Amino acid sequence: MMETISNCKKHNIKIGAHPGLPDIQGFGRREIKLSPEEHTANIIYQVGALKGFLDAEGVPLHHVKPHGVLYGMMCRDYDTARAVMEGIPKDVPVFGLAGTQMEKAANDLGLKFWAEMYGDVKYSKDGMLVIDRKKKAWALEDVREHVSQQLNSQCVTATDGSVVQLPVKDYPISICCHSDSPGCLEIIKTTKEVIDEFNMKHNR
Repeated sequence: MMETISNCKKHNIKIGAHPGLPDIQGFGRREIKLSPEEHTANIIYQVGALKGFLDAEGVPLHHVKPHGVLYGMMCRDYDTARAVMEGIPKDVPVFGLAGTQMEKAANDLGLKFWAEMYGDVKYSKDGMLVIDRKKKAWALEDVREHVSQQLNSQCVTATDGSVVQLPVKDYPISICCHSDSPGCLEIIKTTKEVIDEFNMKHNR
C-alpha cells in the first residue's frame, strides 16, 4: 500500500478505497452474510487502513468504491447498501451503479454519488452486473463498442441481447476496468480513447 500510494502521488493519480467482503481466499467474489453492524465495521476497518497510509503521505482519499460481490449485494438490497455506506466518511464520494439501491442509500445518507460504467463487465437484462469469479478476455473492438454505447447512449446491450437503459442522470461518471482482466492494459487504453473522443465531442 505504501508503494502504491507513493507511485500514485508521484504521477498525480487519485486514490480511492475499494473495500469488499472479508473473503481473502475468494478475493471478495463470494457472498458472505453479515449483519448491518458487521458491514459498517468492515468498511470502517478497510477504509481506515488506507486512510492511515494516505495521511502519512499527505494525500486525500478521493472516493470509495465497494468491491466484488459486495457491490452486487448493495445494488439489490437497500439495508446492505445503507449499512456499508454508514462506514464511508461523509465528505468522500461513493462510486456505484445508478438506478439501484446503492444510489438510493447514498442519497438518503447525503453522500456524493458518482455513477459507474464498466469497460470489461457485462450487464444482465435487469441492468445488474454479471460478476465473474475469474475475468474473461475481451476483444478490443468489443470493449470500444461496449464503452461507447454506455457513454454516448446511456444504455448497454445485455447478455441476452436486449438493450438496457443506464439512468446516470447528471452524476459525475467513472468507468471501471479491472486489473485482473486478461489484457487489462489494452482494455484501459481502449477505454481511455473512447473517453477522450467523447470529451472532445462534447467540449469537456
